[in-house]
Amino acid sequence: MLRLEKIMTYYGSIAALKDVSLEIGKGEVVCLLGGNASGKSTTMKTVLGLVKPRSGSVTFAGERIDGLDTQAIVSKGISLVPEARRLFGRMTVWENLAMGAYTRRDRPPAEFEEDVARVYGLFPRLKERRDQYAGTLSGGEQQMVAISRALMARPQLLLMDEPSMGLAPVFVDQVFDIIQTINRQGTTILVVEQNASVALSIAHRGYVLQNGRIVMADSAAALLRADGVRRAYLGEA
Repeated sequence: MLRLEKIMTYYGSIAALKDVSLEIGKGEVVCLLGGNASGKSTTMKTVLGLVKPRSGSVTFAGERIDGLDTQAIVSKGISLVPEARRLFGRMTVWENLAMGAYTRRDRPPAEFEEDVARVYGLFPRLKERRDQYAGTLSGGEQQMVAISRALMARPQLLLMDEPSMGLAPVFVDQVFDIIQTINRQGTTILVVEQNASVALSIAHRGYVLQNGRIVMADSAAALLRADGVRRAYLGEA
């Protein structure tokens, strides 16, 4: 579904991604692991057209998208759950969901209501708080809104940037359970995450980025067993 081939992305004269190649098949959950400044968020931004690669290609559903602007890429069927959630804090939960459906604003109202019912089914707490300002919610509730807002676009591919960041352990478990549910319902997912153990526990495959390069790629189960991953990301000697 998504393929990056030999991507070189720069910030000025600094190479942030160096010959990055990765692939996500339809129906998969793939995680992208790495420490700070490893290139994980830059990979997301490159897919979405927020930064342009100097060389290489990004292909989605068989079509080159690296030359498109972000709005066009999102309209193709890619949604982002951004790092730190980035909600519209002075808008209600319902209004945030409506913003997520903006690219589909020409669709019938019944379709919008169907999608609202779907995300309320995933996160019943949001239905209770539909008229509450998003900025007044707890961190876990805000992450629920961020995921729901992205789903309102009916994406084929969902990009999730550090979904566990700043969450209490009970919410981390809940969020990753929901990621599995969303995947079982037919959405392909790329998760960028520093919490390797929880990400690999729900992923099919994974890649490890270090200093802008892919240094490991394997099944999630194999990466969990790999000594390098266990030392670097699981705190094991």
